[in-house]
Amino acid sequence: MAKPEARRTPLPDTPVAGYKSILAGVLEKRPSGTRGRLAAALGKNRSFVSHIASPSYATPIPAAHIEMIFEVCHFSADERRSFLANYARAHPRRLLPPGEAPRMRPHTLQLPDLGDNLRNKKLQVLVGEFMHKLTDLLSETQ
Repeated sequence: MAKPEARRTPLPDTPVAGYKSILAGVLEKRPSGTRGRLAAALGKNRSFVSHIASPSYATPIPAAHIEMIFEVCHFSADERRSFLANYARAHPRRLLPPGEAPRMRPHTLQLPDLGDNLRNKKLQVLVGEFMHKLTDLLSETQ
C-alpha cells in the first residue's frame, strides 16, 4: 500500500512571509548548527529562531535582531538587499535607517557543564539574556 503524500500548508502571501522565506532559504544553505549559533547570539532558544524563520508564523522579526541575523547567517549582499526591501514593505515604520543600528559580532563563551541538561540550559539562557541586556545598555549610553 502506498503512503499518502504529506500535505503541505501553503505559505501565507504576506510581506512578513516574504522576508521570513528569505531567512529560511539562507538558513537552509548554511551548515548545521547555524540556528544554534544564531539563537546563542540573540540570547534566545533555538525554537525562537525556528519560529522567526518560519513563513507560516505571522510573528515579525524584531528590528534589533536584524544585524545579528545578517552577521551570524552570512547573508550575501543580494540576500541582504532583498530581505531589507521585504522587511521595509512589511514594517514601514519599524526599520532603522542603515547605520543607525549598532553592528554586533558573535562571541563564543565557554560555560561549565553543571551535570544536568536542564541546569545547563538555564545557565545558557541566563548568560545569553545578560549579554543581550548588557549590549542594550551599552547602546543606550553611546
